[in-house]
Amino acid sequence: MAGTDDPLPHHRANVGIALFNAGGQVWLGRRENTPPPWNWQLPQGGIDPGEAPETAALRELEEETGISADKVAIIGEIPGWLSYDYPPDVREDPKFHKKRHLGQKQRWFALRFSGSDADIDLECHGEVEFDAWRWGDLAETPELIIPWKRGVYEQVAAAFAKFAVPQD
Repeated sequence: MAGTDDPLPHHRANVGIALFNAGGQVWLGRRENTPPPWNWQLPQGGIDPGEAPETAALRELEEETGISADKVAIIGEIPGWLSYDYPPDVREDPKFHKKRHLGQKQRWFALRFSGSDADIDLECHGEVEFDAWRWGDLAETPELIIPWKRGVYEQVAAAFAKFAVPQD
């Protein structure tokens, strides 16, 4: 993905997922190691080399939530990359293992969930991302996310607002 035509060569390629249920609510995961009140976020994760963003979104969703691809449909996408920079205190933290990146550039997808809450398993993958989850309103997500990601979440909330409605 990085190359001479890449406008963000020092940002890690990533996907973000807004998963909507039939009631128009979005899936939110609580990150155990992020302090409240900014410890809720939408699923996200890296794009592997050679992997299509759509494939990465479905893989990351399953790894983080246990929801398999046959329980969702891609209903929307934000064209191009949305990005954020890591603040200096994050990049300088010795525990931060991705210091080589200045931030993340993300491709965002809206998915419709056709399964049931019983399909959600936060411990299905070796690396557990979230310690709890809930359904919430898309419009509330910018206020729930850590401040340096807020601009991206405001763009996601605006772009995907049309999906945050109950289905017939």
